[in-house]
Amino acid sequence: MLKEFKDFIMTGNVVEFAVAVIMAGAIGLVVSGFVSDIIMPVVGQAAGDMNFEDLHYPLDGKEYPSLAAATEAGAPVIAWGRWVNSIINLIIVGFVMFLIVRSYNKMQKKAEEAPAGPTQEDLLGEIRDLLGKR
Repeated sequence: MLKEFKDFIMTGNVVEFAVAVIMAGAIGLVVSGFVSDIIMPVVGQAAGDMNFEDLHYPLDGKEYPSLAAATEAGAPVIAWGRWVNSIINLIIVGFVMFLIVRSYNKMQKKAEEAPAGPTQEDLLGEIRDLLGKR
């Protein structure tokens, strides 16, 4: 059973899938940092010095100056500003993945359009002819 598991894990598809999952996680972290640290401050500044991360709706009917204050008070809140950040993250990650798949498809198309090299029989025939000339 251990040998079967090792064979399964070492197949190309499983290893490629693992690499893809790790890369997707890394891309997600980079994009999240880009959105929260670069995009959202610019959007917030353009929207009148607004901090989207702090936008919330308290469900207990009270007013809180920030999401942190509402959370500290134990109030149930809808943190819709974080949701806006998540939507922007989703759009950017989707766009990045689109660009990656698009360039991959272009490379595949170029590889398919590349002229085929000589066949094995052609190469063997050339070797035979060269040896025959000796």
